[in-house]
Amino acid sequence: RFQIQRGKTDPASYKSLGDCFRTIFQREGLLGFYKGILPPILAETPKRAVKFFTFEQYKKLLGYASLPPGLAFAVAGLGSGLTEAVVVNPFEVVKVTLQTNQNAFTEQPSSYVQAQQIIKTGGLGFQGLNKGLTATLGRHGVFNMVYFGFYFNVKNILPVNKDPNLEFLRKFGIGLVSGTIASIINIPFDVAKSRIQGPQPVPGEIKYRTCFKTMATVYKEEGFLALYKGLLPKIMRLGPGGAVMLLVYEYVYAWLQDTV
Repeated sequence: RFQIQRGKTDPASYKSLGDCFRTIFQREGLLGFYKGILPPILAETPKRAVKFFTFEQYKKLLGYASLPPGLAFAVAGLGSGLTEAVVVNPFEVVKVTLQTNQNAFTEQPSSYVQAQQIIKTGGLGFQGLNKGLTATLGRHGVFNMVYFGFYFNVKNILPVNKDPNLEFLRKFGIGLVSGTIASIINIPFDVAKSRIQGPQPVPGEIKYRTCFKTMATVYKEEGFLALYKGLLPKIMRLGPGGAVMLLVYEYVYAWLQDTV
């Protein structure tokens, strides 16, 4: 919601995160906070599987290129992010369309009906179910490049703790910082994706069409900070969430290595 509003003159503008929560609750009810929940649920498991599986595969492939380990982690992360983006983008288009609908939860179409409407009006290509793919590629590619690159490089530099509890906290802390930094660096792509996939300012006219042109338009009309709209909710979600993901990945991977 923050990322699609076009400055203070936008009638849908929210003054703060708290104001956003209050306004959604007053206008759309409690279920308004859960709009577009089905696409993420359907996409989350394959998305995470693709992220970590392809990261391992790219990392193995890069082993033949004789790259420095630090660079190899970042490049493998970039590859995994680009692959992940191709999988999740159709789900993102449906999710953003549902979440930007300010009608009551009971008045909006289901995820399936919304997807059918998108395909009917725009098809499966870049005007329909794969709208904003370039911005999604940028968002996931940059995030995973920083996320994996920072985590594994810093983890290998900081000494390992013999105490398992302290070691857990060490990894969690590095993962938290990784998710936070990656969110800060990639959010301009996220804003561009939301503008392209969300409702256009004038119905029937496409103002936000391509990733970098959208960034330039937002910067020109609304200023530099507009490219960082929604940063706080993003960090609140992907900072600790990113840490948990990496910890689960590390411990499950170690367990599989020992038992399989």
